[in-house]
This record gives sequence, structure tokens and C-alpha cells, in this order.
Amino acid sequence: MMISFEKNFRYSIMYKLLLLLLVTKVSLAQQSSAPVYLFSYFKGNGEDGLHLAYSHDGYTWQSLKGDSSFLKPTVAKDKLMRDPCIVRGADGNFHMVWTVSWNDGGIGYASSKDLIHWSDQQFIPVMEHEPTARNCWAPEIFYDKRKKEYMIYWATTIPGRFAAGDTAGDDKYNHRMYYVTTKDFKSFSPTKLLYDQGFNVIDATIQQHGKQYVMFLKDETRKPAQKNLRIATSKKLTGGYSAPSSPITGKYWAEGPTVIKIGANWIVYFDKYTEHKYGAITSTDLITWTDISDKVTFPKGLRHGTVFTVTQEEFKLLSK
Repeated sequence: MMISFEKNFRYSIMYKLLLLLLVTKVSLAQQSSAPVYLFSYFKGNGEDGLHLAYSHDGYTWQSLKGDSSFLKPTVAKDKLMRDPCIVRGADGNFHMVWTVSWNDGGIGYASSKDLIHWSDQQFIPVMEHEPTARNCWAPEIFYDKRKKEYMIYWATTIPGRFAAGDTAGDDKYNHRMYYVTTKDFKSFSPTKLLYDQGFNVIDATIQQHGKQYVMFLKDETRKPAQKNLRIATSKKLTGGYSAPSSPITGKYWAEGPTVIKIGANWIVYFDKYTEHKYGAITSTDLITWTDISDKVTFPKGLRHGTVFTVTQEEFKLLSK
């Protein structure tokens, strides 16, 4: 009986050790394959260019490269790199667009395989056909898998074009969202209107959710003051978006939304620009939102950017 007991005990210990080893191996494999979240952003007025921060959980963000620039702006007269938006394309490369100036009729573009070495910067004159256009702000990119093309979209004010909201903006800005499409970032479709619901709108960012597209946007109305984030939806990427929802950011004056889904949770990060810090809200249904601003931390001075993912291997190269 004693021998049998000792044998069973040894087998039990060995089984537990093997099980622990297997669980540890699986856990390490999952960690090594888990994506790393990156946040592209600018500081100050965008003079020194592209900054990157990283997070492993979407809550705690730390700057890369000592919070120094990964790419300095070289195009347009003002040579700024504000509101950098980065997406991974179908070609595996990272494609970035940005605001080059407070008042210019075009946007900046560059691409990279590793976020370290970048192509020559381009100036894309997306509003050159509108000589009175005041600006092109906060461009973003969406890759349309069905059409195998990219949509670039941004906010522009064309004085006198829209009566609604014309006197409700700051310094007579009265923005609407516009877009172009491209397959290669060399040739572009004619510029078209993307979103007009009779109010001043900027900082749109689009996510696909099932068979519909969800646009997170800033209501830029000054009088009466809104300055909040809302949602519009459409079954078509390039138009047909609904009237905006009620505000989703509560009391904050908010701008520069960027969105990611982690598990079942949607997280919207946004710039609390009057408080000079970033906040966040989360939802599982895109209807009911919970403020988690006190649970997220970002590098000091971070301003309007976008969140995306990279592999562990790509992250190791960035963090050297």
C-alpha cells in the first residue's frame, strides 16, 4: 500500500509539473503573438514631427525613443506634422497622412515598412480645385478591402459654401468632411463631399462594425457651444451617414478621437484640449458609454493622433 501511494504521489506531482509547464508555454506563446498597441501623435504645434507611444493593454501608454521624433516634416510652407494618422495597408506597409499647415489646400503623405525608415514625403493638393478653401485638417485613411482601395478623408472650410453653421464656428470656420480614393497614393479620385448634416464638423474617424461603418466625429459648433464627440453610421463607406447621435463624451470639450476594439470593448481616446490632457470612454454596444479617463495614462504633451497595432517583432525594432 505504501509503495502504491508513493508511486501515485510521484505521478501526481509529475502530472502537475507537466501541466504547469504546458500552461506556462501556452501563456508565453500567447504573449509573444499578442499585438502591441501604438499611438501616433504630435507635440507642440507639430514642428518636430511624428511621435509614437506604446501600450500592452490599451490603458498605460509610454513614449518610444525618449519621446523624440521618428520623422521630421519637410513638405508645405509651414512644414508641420499635426494629427498624424497611420494605418497598415494591404501591402503590409504603414501609410501615414497628416495636417501640414493651419491654412493649406493639401495634406502630407509618407509610407514605411517599419515606422523607422520612411519614403519621401508628398504634398497631396486635395483641395486645389477649390481656390477659396481655407484648410485641410486632420486627414485619416481607411482601407476598403472590398474595392481594394484607400479612402483619405479630412475637414475643410470653403467660405460661403454652406449656410448652416456659417456663423457658429470659430473665426468663421465652417467645416464639412471631404474625401478622395486611391489605390497607390499616386493617382487620386476627384474630391467629393463625405459628410454634411448642417453643422460644423471636424476630426472624423471611421471604423467598420459588421456591415455598417461607424463615424466618430467632433461637433465643432461654437454657438451654442457643442465641442463634443458624436457618432454617425452608414451602410456605405463613402456616404449616406446618419444625423449624429447625442454627445458621447459628456461634459468635456473633446476633439481628435481615435478608436480601437479590445475584446468586446470599444475604446475611444480623445483630446480634452481645454484641460491639456487625454481621456477615454468605453462601450460594448456603441450606445452606452463609460468614462475611463482616470484609468488611462499618456505621455505628457501628447496631442491628436491615432491608435493602431504592430507585431511583437516590429515593436522590438522600434524599442531598440
